[in-house]
Amino acid sequence: MAEVINAIGRRKAAVARVYVAAGAGNITINKKELQAYFPSSILQFIVKQPLNELGVAEQYDIKVNLQGGGYKGQAEALRLAIARALVKIDAESKTALRKAGFLTRDARVVERKKPGQPKARRRFQFSKR
Repeated sequence: MAEVINAIGRRKAAVARVYVAAGAGNITINKKELQAYFPSSILQFIVKQPLNELGVAEQYDIKVNLQGGGYKGQAEALRLAIARALVKIDAESKTALRKAGFLTRDARVVERKKPGQPKARRRFQFSKR
């Protein structure tokens, strides 16, 4: 596999564009190493979940452009993008990734604030007198 496979993952306001090529297992996010971009070991674990599920963590170099959202949303967007790229590389892996839930796009986003209200659902306090 000499060519580069690309995929997109989204979560809340975060968008992850992933470029996967054969390599030694390096993950570069916005020109930083994974450990520098996501210091939290939990977020690093989330990002590597699809790779560990298939046991290919040391076979691919991954270059990522991440934009928008918070760190948790970015990590989950990246997980989805990596899973989609792995399916493009090997279609046989789709069932394992689908079963683990890594190919499902989490569509939950923040509800918009409505006019004349303080928040999305919150109403101003009612005063009878």
